Amino acid sequence: MTQESLHRVVVVVDDNSNPFELGCATEIFGLRRPELGRDLYDFRLCSPTPRTPMRDGFYTLTGVAGLEATEQADTLIVPNRPDVEVPRRPAVLTAIRRAHARGARLIGFCSGAFTLAEAGVLDGRRATAHWQWADDFRARFPAVTLEPDVLFVDDGDILTAAGSAAALDLGLHVVRRDFGAEVANTVSRRLVFAAHRDGGQRQFVERPVPAIRDESLAPLLAWAQEHLDQPLTVADLAGHAAISQATLHRRFRAELGTTPLAWLTGERVALACRLIERGESRPEVVARRTGLGTATNLRTLLRRETGLTPTEYRRRFGTVPR
Repeated sequence: MTQESLHRVVVVVDDNSNPFELGCATEIFGLRRPELGRDLYDFRLCSPTPRTPMRDGFYTLTGVAGLEATEQADTLIVPNRPDVEVPRRPAVLTAIRRAHARGARLIGFCSGAFTLAEAGVLDGRRATAHWQWADDFRARFPAVTLEPDVLFVDDGDILTAAGSAAALDLGLHVVRRDFGAEVANTVSRRLVFAAHRDGGQRQFVERPVPAIRDESLAPLLAWAQEHLDQPLTVADLAGHAAISQATLHRRFRAELGTTPLAWLTGERVALACRLIERGESRPEVVARRTGLGTATNLRTLLRRETGLTPTEYRRRFGTVPR
């Protein structure tokens, strides 16, 4: 695949942009992928000015393209900044509108949702932003349907992520959407990051770090992932952990921001995607090996999670090397 044929991701950096989200975009979309034997994206940075002071003047970015680079973007990642009350540059907003009008995919990390909303492309659409700015966002952009308690929102050609770390979740979701679960898993392994956190999980968890003694769900999750081909239920998970189902639900909510059943279903669908990508073409076999039960259930859940039937998913993403 030539560089010219790669999907082009362009990141717009503006005054006071956050270095962390820029790093997330670079890690996911900008690095070479020798472990895959190919590159995934053509990645470029651009700015409306030759010198761009990053957040709080930590450093100044120079030597990147001008805003004309946005004209060739297949995916445009917009600026995010902590000073959400400061209007964005008109030239940046115009570039976003032009990219949207010609069909480019738009991504906003964290406060990037404010940039998209200010450009007017989020009116009547779904989005998320960091929880601490939810009230401000609603007040300023009432035409946008804000979902403040999720990691990210995929609204088709416009995607938004909540807090800083959710940029990694959304980035991996985009890779999964573009290249399938197996490639996304390879990228996540290089990042040493969770391969899949569903966008519907909560932004804020009650106990992000175990206190003193590790009583996390990690051992239970690892056990369940090894037994997805079995008809596991929430009761089975609770029994293996030697706790009540009510306690299990509380711990899943506290540590993962989701329910045991939703997590289990997500893991089964992710495994189904990997099996299909590796060449398994029989829906009933995929359903049996993932614990989804029937080919009908597989089709229903795969379409719900990916928008594709098993046949469509296989045509788009299979077959990848093991």
